[in-house]
Amino acid sequence: MSEEHEQAESEEQDLEEEMLTAARSVIRTCMQVRPHENVLVVTDPTTSEVGRALYEAASEVTDRILMMMMPRSHMQGNEPPASVGDLMRRQNVVLLATRNSLTHTRARLTSSREGARIASMPGITQEMMAAGGMTADYNALQKEISGLNPLLRRRRDVRVTSEAGTDIRFRTGARWVLEDNGICNRPGQVTNLPAGKVFVLPQEQTMNGKIVIDGSWEGTILEEPITFLVEDGLVVSISGGEAAENIQSVLDEARVGLRPSRANLINTVAEFGFGMNPRARISGKRLEDQVVRGAAYFGFGDNSALGGTASVGVHMRGVMLNPSVELNDVDLVIEGRITARKR
Repeated sequence: MSEEHEQAESEEQDLEEEMLTAARSVIRTCMQVRPHENVLVVTDPTTSEVGRALYEAASEVTDRILMMMMPRSHMQGNEPPASVGDLMRRQNVVLLATRNSLTHTRARLTSSREGARIASMPGITQEMMAAGGMTADYNALQKEISGLNPLLRRRRDVRVTSEAGTDIRFRTGARWVLEDNGICNRPGQVTNLPAGKVFVLPQEQTMNGKIVIDGSWEGTILEEPITFLVEDGLVVSISGGEAAENIQSVLDEARVGLRPSRANLINTVAEFGFGMNPRARISGKRLEDQVVRGAAYFGFGDNSALGGTASVGVHMRGVMLNPSVELNDVDLVIEGRITARKR
């Protein structure tokens, strides 16, 4: 056996071990699977190695474990095959390690209503599973995120700035969401993994200023920053080369099917959040980019999931690097460092 072949084999074994370690964390810490529980792993040909690691980790805890492979032809937004949906709703725990997200499908909603607790890992790769955000200490992360609650309560005025040129102000329109911490131990609960962010609904018509997205956009690392000018909660202009043109065309296309009175709501700044996961890195993977510790993101378009009125059917997110985030008299983030302290 050649030296190169031996090295490749050794690296493959290391990767498998690292994936299994992360999978054990998912099973035991995040989902807190118990020996009497039914567990289903849903995977597809592109994510089968991750699925296998989750299956193996779950089988160490319970022998009531099944793995189902989705067809290669499954498209984003489509329902899974009826047999998969039927199995999902009979489980205590469902692990969705698939290329395309199943979070917004009827099958997932039905399973949640029936009491399954679900972890969704759309776009998960072997490298993402073995390193980065998936390897965080989720118990510690839950404790840190819930510890922010006293600072976030009753403070509503947010200002976000960055060296890249962001300077935007808004009021919060609901409570800050502190549940994206990776711990999913209650019936009907759903989490994305990797997890670790804090986010909020900006109150409609209160946001004004400039947002510069310089990290990634919808899972693509940016070569050139994208600048959004915002007036009264709506984007009034987008600039920044080809990426900006693409965003504008997506928004224009989505506007076509809406009543004239609602068409402008496509331009809503729908969500704001910042990452808390110390192991996550900007990688061009949508889920991981949003939880990078000290990075921030804005969502644009539909805000109905957070309780807003802009139900427009399109939601896009961009991540910014090294922001400063102020909340009244509290510095939450200073130039990309989580500080969370009163001034």
